[in-house]
Amino acid sequence: MNAITYSHYGTPDVLELTEQPMPKVGPGSVLIRVKAAAVNPVDWKVMGGYLDTMMDVVFPATPGWDVAGVVESVGVDAPRFQVGDEVIANGRKDWVHGGSFAEFIALPERLVARKPASLTWPEAAGLPLTGMTAFQVLNRLGVAANDTVLIHGGAGGVGSIAIQIAVAEGARVIATASAVNHDYLRTLGAEPVTYGSGLAERVRALAPDGVTVVADFVGGVLDTTLEVLAEGGRHASVADGDVEQHGGTWMWVDPTATAPQAAPQTGLQALADLVDAKGLQIEVARSFPLAQAADAYRLSMLGHTRGKIVVTP
Repeated sequence: MNAITYSHYGTPDVLELTEQPMPKVGPGSVLIRVKAAAVNPVDWKVMGGYLDTMMDVVFPATPGWDVAGVVESVGVDAPRFQVGDEVIANGRKDWVHGGSFAEFIALPERLVARKPASLTWPEAAGLPLTGMTAFQVLNRLGVAANDTVLIHGGAGGVGSIAIQIAVAEGARVIATASAVNHDYLRTLGAEPVTYGSGLAERVRALAPDGVTVVADFVGGVLDTTLEVLAEGGRHASVADGDVEQHGGTWMWVDPTATAPQAAPQTGLQALADLVDAKGLQIEVARSFPLAQAADAYRLSMLGHTRGKIVVTP
């Protein structure tokens, strides 16, 4: 099969389109024919060696965690899926090797959920990692209809989904973004504020008594969070471990589709069901063919793209 691989850490220049063996499908696993795979910042951070102290990489490595595709075959004792099922997954394994930037990927069925019928293949590929990050952070914070929620990084992939989930719960949402994205945030149901100097004052102007929940998806905003958080409020970050020293929660997403290690309602299947039930939207900024995966990485690394970047075999 065709796959993108890299044989050592480096820039996107190390990515190559190569011929690789078909993945083996072990017990409790399924083989997925990839329809689309999404680029996430963690993909190029792993490729660059920045997570070498946390994650083992087996070279040559095929990158990519997020995937949307069709079940091609089913391993022994994998009863949840049948050939032809349309599925999605955050395919984070115990080590980096056989990722989603390929024509096929084999994954444990515990990581796999049924594709939301309302999403296209590229949109569905962009849901798992960003969507589960938003979903699990808000669930951990117990967001409910009586909350006023501040989301740092509202126009990003995680933030935009978090806005929609919080609004679906009936919460009031204030979200940060550059001025050019304010209209976009309004379409999602949020009250936009510009990030940067004076952010706390702008948030306080909208919520004089403070906000009850803060979800940080960008990092570097802890001082503002503490300044605008109401007494007894809750906060969490996926980008700043220092929140733990100030009563907050530092989170890393659980990729399990049925989330037995977390609360069952925070798994990928629950999120996929919510997408269909509430009409949540996933914005796709651009799609690249598999052979141009390096260009997709370069665009992601610029950090200015609104919406998901997708690769299609």
